[in-house]
Amino acid sequence: MNVTLVCGLLGAGKTSYITNLLRDSTEKAVVLVNDFGSLGIDGKLMSSSGIEALELPSGCVCCTLKPGLLDSIGKVIGEFAPDHLVIEPSGVASPSGVLEALEELEHGGVTVVGIIDASQYLELYENDVYGSFFVEQISLSDLVVVNKADLADERTRRDTVELVRRINPSAVVTEAVGARVEGQLPGMSGARRHMTKQAGHRFGFRAFSFRPRGELSFSFIESFFADMAVGGYGGIVRVKALLSTDRGPFRFDLSYGNYCASPFEPGVKENLLVVIGSEIRHEDFSGMLHGPLAVRQGE
Repeated sequence: MNVTLVCGLLGAGKTSYITNLLRDSTEKAVVLVNDFGSLGIDGKLMSSSGIEALELPSGCVCCTLKPGLLDSIGKVIGEFAPDHLVIEPSGVASPSGVLEALEELEHGGVTVVGIIDASQYLELYENDVYGSFFVEQISLSDLVVVNKADLADERTRRDTVELVRRINPSAVVTEAVGARVEGQLPGMSGARRHMTKQAGHRFGFRAFSFRPRGELSFSFIESFFADMAVGGYGGIVRVKALLSTDRGPFRFDLSYGNYCASPFEPGVKENLLVVIGSEIRHEDFSGMLHGPLAVRQGE
């Protein structure tokens, strides 16, 4: 069984990368998803593409959910016998914790893929926002995908790639848009992985989950996301949602100020929204989302 660990900060494009990787694959694959939040939206996105996905929500596999990860891997092997197991930790999870768990299972052959946001990574690194944790995800990777290359200028992309190569000279580095990467996964780079004990997520982040009712106004949601992008409801770093709107079902994403919306063809059975950040004004946020302006207005 091949095992791939896909790591990266919140909103870097991990779920999109895995979906692209497995959508047309002929091998039997299962994905273990660890959302930082209680609604497990990433698992629903993969399942909508026909990918077998099991969720480990409401925690972090590098700390509180490590026993659950071990149990889930055992369950996957016993019940599904996949050719390929893909593990997507939360964006605030230390990949070394997952690698240690796999070592306990005596499964050492793991390919690690690191996904970074080309429009944000350099600035966050230079401002030492996440410290050694920020570097660890790259230093442990066999393949680094510099994603969202279309959102960064040429100099930023070049400097980001150079930084990644300094952090991890052994990794394969490639740029991507929409987390689409051509070709096969590389094997392990052969470099010794120097894993250090990390403290998990200590960034002051909290996750709030919402289930707004009814059909929502698309124009309101766009305005709402625009306000969140500029700090209108606190230090929000990541928002993801599946919502039924007056223009049809949509997937909404916000990551460090970058916002996008795309039709969600499978449809939305229940409105789901997860917001992650620090010092979030929860009452103001909830009041607007559940208020009369959010609901589709009559003709």
